[in-house]
Amino acid sequence: MLKLNASYSKKVPADGEYTSQSYHASIEVELPDGLSQEQLNGKIHETFAMVRESVEAELHENAPAKQGTSEPQNAPKSEAQTGYPASPKQISYLLSLASRRGITPAQIAAQNNVPSVDQLTRKQCSALIEQWRAA
Repeated sequence: MLKLNASYSKKVPADGEYTSQSYHASIEVELPDGLSQEQLNGKIHETFAMVRESVEAELHENAPAKQGTSEPQNAPKSEAQTGYPASPKQISYLLSLASRRGITPAQIAAQNNVPSVDQLTRKQCSALIEQWRAA
């Protein structure tokens, strides 16, 4: 008999600045003896995927994902609906970079399908900052 331990952790920004929230799941399963290398690798991948999907489902407050798939049972929400809001510092820096490029806040909001730049998520804001810093 073989024992397989699989775990997955994810740390995400929380509501306050310099805070985060951790999500973790772990599972121990017994595997039969005599599995081929390919079967063993398949079981490891399948078990890890199940743990990862459980953490992601919890993180996004969806119903648990169906085993063997990466899509949650509920319809996924857009990043603008589920992401954490960008911090005031992020937005300020983004607007500074945008003004150097002649881009208005309204253009940024329209490009990201949000009513105003204050509605950007951290992820959206970070992506734009990285894009404009690299250019």
